[in-house]
Amino acid sequence: MTDWRTTGGRETELTALVIAPDRDLAQQFLATVPETRSFQVLADLKSYPPPQTLDIRLRQLKPDVVLLDLATDLEAACALIGFIGAFRPPIHVIGLHRENASGAIVRSLRAGATEFLHAPFDAAIQREAIGRIRRLRQPAVETPKDFGKVVVFASTKPGSGSSTLATQTAHAIKRMTSKRVLLVDFDLMGGTISFSLKLSHAYSIQDALQHSEHLDPALWSALVVNSAGVDILPAPETPTSDSVEPSRLHDVLEYARMLYDWVILDLPVVFHRLSLMALTESDRAFLVSTSELPSLHLARRAVQMLAQLGFAKDRFQVVINRASRNDGIGGTDIEKLF
Repeated sequence: MTDWRTTGGRETELTALVIAPDRDLAQQFLATVPETRSFQVLADLKSYPPPQTLDIRLRQLKPDVVLLDLATDLEAACALIGFIGAFRPPIHVIGLHRENASGAIVRSLRAGATEFLHAPFDAAIQREAIGRIRRLRQPAVETPKDFGKVVVFASTKPGSGSSTLATQTAHAIKRMTSKRVLLVDFDLMGGTISFSLKLSHAYSIQDALQHSEHLDPALWSALVVNSAGVDILPAPETPTSDSVEPSRLHDVLEYARMLYDWVILDLPVVFHRLSLMALTESDRAFLVSTSELPSLHLARRAVQMLAQLGFAKDRFQVVINRASRNDGIGGTDIEKLF
């Protein structure tokens, strides 16, 4: 969550994601930004993105507001407003239009937009709108707390050993630091951590997701099982293909951050929707590959995909597991692939 800082008595800009297929409208608005000093534009999307892409960008950028073109396609824009409205913590939407169109104002506000700005984007009106948004956000500003770090492991190809690495990492952190550690098996279709650790458990990560809005210490202690000092949230015994809601995933991980110093996630293959959602919530990600050519090929594709989705290179790292001199490919050759 953004804390409002001041520089020379002036509040800093709101961070913003711009979505504007109407490029003339976008340029007209962006030309006023240096004067108003109200927004720091993090990214400028030139088309209405599909929900999955928007979900990833919002979780990656964590903007305070979305500046949304209402003029090009009001129906599509209102659908995006509704989608953005489900995010927690909330992201405010400011509608942009070429004119003071009453129909667009009413539709966008009913859909969940917070403010409406129109050309020529008067600086004084912008500042008033920003002031109202800041007042809406102010009650949510709290004293910063020390939250735990989320580290994820995702294979580039099934069988690369990400579950083993995640498990070993969780137990190694516990042994070396004595910190509070949680290991979560997010492979809902085929998680093996409970089997490898010979755990007996009544509940799983699926139960935590289903009760994400009502988590408390008593419920949480019933959900997890301990192994050598590490709390485990295993995958469900019965494989499930149920879709995970982004808001529930966020709530579970935010609650885990409050309880633990380290939260280690074992994910399905990196191309899975759930894995991409979890990557956006993480502080550090490890893409696990073997030194076999098919696995390396998929690792390279994964790196390219994450770059296209806006993940900074310092957020993730490729780990070559089970490397052997007999594979016929050396470290220098592997580095060239990436």
